[in-house]
Amino acid sequence: MKEIDELLQIMQTLRDPENGCPWDLKQTINSILPFTLEEVYELADAIEQGDMDGLRDELGDLLFHISFYAQIASEQKIFNFKELAAAINMKLQNRHPYVFVAGPVDSLLEHTHSWEKIKHHERKQRNRNASLLDAINQAQPAITRAVALQKRAASVGFDWPGPVPVLEKVEEEIRELRLAIESGQSRNDIMAEIGDVIFACVNLARHTDIDPETAIRQTNRKFEQRFRYIERTLAASNKELTEVTLAEMEVLWQEAKLSESR
Repeated sequence: MKEIDELLQIMQTLRDPENGCPWDLKQTINSILPFTLEEVYELADAIEQGDMDGLRDELGDLLFHISFYAQIASEQKIFNFKELAAAINMKLQNRHPYVFVAGPVDSLLEHTHSWEKIKHHERKQRNRNASLLDAINQAQPAITRAVALQKRAASVGFDWPGPVPVLEKVEEEIRELRLAIESGQSRNDIMAEIGDVIFACVNLARHTDIDPETAIRQTNRKFEQRFRYIERTLAASNKELTEVTLAEMEVLWQEAKLSESR
């Protein structure tokens, strides 16, 4: 595509040692990582807001970042954009043999198991001592990584049969947390129990086909909207948050909830 060729040419020009952009020339693979992560979160926000113009723009920004990484890697003789594209093309074909070679699978679950088995086989080819849990990125947000760990284990049958027993596990973990708090256990013990509750809740979300990261982002927005309602209502009465009681704020919180359902 000529547009991709043009993007790569622009990237080369920005990195030209003599006539390029000073900021772009200064960047390294490590230095642009925080900006890439910021773009990913902006992309997520555009998707959650249903902003299709924003989605297009944020995907464009991510494509620019990909070309940026590829340009730096090319300068260092590591790989170039063409090799990057060739690698993902081969990986997609290898991981979808039922599409490109063997014929279709019967269900999404069968697809997931096939995908994970192929990935595990690839890891075993690189390292005979590889664990099924290898290559799950340590830098991911903890909730996202919990989902990845659970999915990887589930691909070989280490999983709950459905959401109801997972819900029972959540309730069990909450009981253990309550006991830890009420019996005055150490901070580390309580933290461990809270972690178990969160991990079980992530598992429950997975079993109900809900992305827990998306769920908590929605809850964050809901909390923010309701709290801002409290602030606006108090400001309209010339009151500060510090001047009212928790009970008064709770009344306004319930009003905010009620207004959402109208």
